[in-house]
Amino acid sequence: MTVTVSSTPAGLSTREAQRRLQQYGPNALPQRSTRRWWRELVKQFTHPLALLLWMAAALSAVSGSTELGIAILVVIVLNALLAFVQEQQAEHAVEALGRYLPQHAWVLRDGHRQQVPATDLVPDDVLLVEEGDRVSADARLVEGVVEVDNSALTGESAPVVRDASLDDDRENPLDSPTRVFSGTVCTEGSAKAVVVGTGAHTELGRIAALSQRVHVDQSPLERQVRRVAWLIALVAVGAGVVFLPLGLVAGLSLAAALLFAIGLLVANVPEGLLPTITLALAVGVRSMARRGAVVKRLSAVETLGSTTVICTDKTGTLTANKMRVVEAWPASPELADALFRCGTADDTTGDPTEVALLRYAREAGVTADVGDRERERLALNRFDPRRKMMSTVDANGIHVKGAPETVLARCVGDVSKLRRDAEELESRGLRVLAVATKPLSGQDVPTQQDAESGLTAIGVVGLLDPPRPEVAAAVRAVHTAGIKVHVVTGDNGHTAAEIARQVGLDADRVIEGAVVDRMPEDELDRLLAGEGEIVFARSTPETKLRIADALRHKGEVVAMTGDGVNDAPALRRADIGVAMGAAGTDVAREAATLVLTDDNFATIAAGIEEGRRVFDNVRKFILYIFAHAIPEVVPFLLFALAGGAIPLPLTVLQILAIDLGTETLPALALGREPAEPGLMQRDPRKRGEGVITKRLLWRAWGVMGSVSAVLALLAFFTVLLVGGWHLGDPVGLGAPLHHVYLQATTATFVGVVACQVGTAFAARTERASLRAIGLTTNRLLLAGIAFELAFTGALVYVPLLQDVFGTAALPPWVVLMLLPFPIAVWGVDELDRWRRRRRSGQVRTT
Repeated sequence: MTVTVSSTPAGLSTREAQRRLQQYGPNALPQRSTRRWWRELVKQFTHPLALLLWMAAALSAVSGSTELGIAILVVIVLNALLAFVQEQQAEHAVEALGRYLPQHAWVLRDGHRQQVPATDLVPDDVLLVEEGDRVSADARLVEGVVEVDNSALTGESAPVVRDASLDDDRENPLDSPTRVFSGTVCTEGSAKAVVVGTGAHTELGRIAALSQRVHVDQSPLERQVRRVAWLIALVAVGAGVVFLPLGLVAGLSLAAALLFAIGLLVANVPEGLLPTITLALAVGVRSMARRGAVVKRLSAVETLGSTTVICTDKTGTLTANKMRVVEAWPASPELADALFRCGTADDTTGDPTEVALLRYAREAGVTADVGDRERERLALNRFDPRRKMMSTVDANGIHVKGAPETVLARCVGDVSKLRRDAEELESRGLRVLAVATKPLSGQDVPTQQDAESGLTAIGVVGLLDPPRPEVAAAVRAVHTAGIKVHVVTGDNGHTAAEIARQVGLDADRVIEGAVVDRMPEDELDRLLAGEGEIVFARSTPETKLRIADALRHKGEVVAMTGDGVNDAPALRRADIGVAMGAAGTDVAREAATLVLTDDNFATIAAGIEEGRRVFDNVRKFILYIFAHAIPEVVPFLLFALAGGAIPLPLTVLQILAIDLGTETLPALALGREPAEPGLMQRDPRKRGEGVITKRLLWRAWGVMGSVSAVLALLAFFTVLLVGGWHLGDPVGLGAPLHHVYLQATTATFVGVVACQVGTAFAARTERASLRAIGLTTNRLLLAGIAFELAFTGALVYVPLLQDVFGTAALPPWVVLMLLPFPIAVWGVDELDRWRRRRRSGQVRTT
């Protein structure tokens, strides 16, 4: 966008500004194109599990079972809509984060100073930039001098001076001495500037566009769920291919064989799996939001839980981004008064360093009024990075502060001790300022050069942005969880190493970003594979990106924090980018998958715990759902292998009633299960470890599923035999034994439900005993089981539902026979877990 500067000293007219707003568009960053909702909805209908149900519906239509086909179609639609709605709700929660109150800017329009929304700025607006303002557009100074914090854009930790009187002869706009840029902050001074770029045509917009090109991989859970879905599909289709011919050979009619195939497909498809996973992740999203972390993708909850390495920034994450004076040598009323006199902050606002110095002066006993100080000030020579000092000329004398090497060099007398003191403080990573004074002689205000020579040194102060008090405990928690923490910062190594030491990091190595940039890949890999943690100081955006790539190449799951525009590529490249919500830029928040509303490292640690809990709970309800596949599939296999001589022990509609009726609420409740004991004492999962493991399949199919199948078939045959059935007797509609058969299938159905209750309690833990976590600690599960039993009772005893699902009222003796089923399933699994604990020596601890 080429702009011809045509502003007048009075600025644009309101009418002209409105015309240009129509021409150039709002001053806002272009957002990434969001995924179209209809595509996301279609995906829910074409998932592998949904495709299996489509196949079952088609077979139902072919076999003439129209009602069954319609029921399966209803299941497909409900599943798709539920999963879609949950994902959309999560995305809307993220959008809410971006709805901050609109930023405003001061401009000259129609000859008057006025405030307008930042989005309404247009090229050639005269922008008024003052201390504390966030610059809202790219602009060229036409009057005044300002000091600007460019860290969000360039990563520079020290502010830079921009002066309208200097010549602009730099090729790179970012190096221009007369330009200020959108997203940066004015820390000192005031100026007028003409807007030269808005929206996408700013440096901020350019970098934002570059960051969007970084490819974002699927999360571990997304890959694993897709793998699980295809595994289930292959098992279901494979079972049909293998057993369907056997059924025909055994004497099944074609209609019965098709019914058998439908039963296999429906029994193998965990209809509630995808909605339940989505809901569990959505619960995790809401839980993390309450703890100060807003998740932009549902799967990011689980990704954070599988993190093995955290690459954290220092300022604002490990620290509170609030400078404090931690040392003053020698501490004296004279030093405190000098710091007050040469300060520029008031009691509430100002540059963080200036506010820290004023706070120290107040704590040291200075009670003078800031307004009186300003009235007594005759001249202010602002801080200049080239001079590395500032000075004030006051009615009671001259006061100077700045870098020790420059201030002490202008002092008279012996300053060797103060120089050694300053070096000692700098070696500890503190930001050090030397303070000096000079009497005011004569009536005239001295020039800057005269004011800053012939000084008397009175002391040095050391400042530090101290660690947040809760970070040390959070670091201990992630260390216990087997997670490494590297510090990747643009600050100097001494300061970063001191903060790392104070929060408990094992960071005995400090490496400059420039050194990393020159390292061959194999050397960087060896560096990151070593023991201990590392402080990467003076890191550039390229350094961050390279570190993230190297760690991912090693198989680590990387969480990377950042707040600046220049952090965006690394945030997108990491497995989970963590942006600062309070102090971070819009571009960083856009690039990240997790936004910390409090900019606090401790929130990351809490998120890791939440992510691990969510993943554990996903496993728990997958275990719960998978365990019921065996008692649902075995009856159909028995029916097929017997060639129909043994009637079908469980109908397809009864399976649907189990999978979507009795099973759903307990499964959802398992998604809300509290963290199991020892959650944060475990090492992170390996990157390739799936959500489904051999251990999970053994518990689901080999233990709980097999026991449930045996018990359910025991109930079926007991009712049949007591009712007078013999092998091969007809049980169809109109047959004398038809009512007995309905009671038998009902007993199978209720038996599976009873076994579900035992499975639900058993699935609550991976290794610990039920006693260790408490029987009633998940009240949602108790409510879900209560609903499950009530729903089952309705299907068995309500006449209308009996006609739909082919059930019949059970005699009391059958109900009594089914009562021990939950205890039997839970007891067998509890015994298996006890055996594993005993083998690993954990019987007493759990």
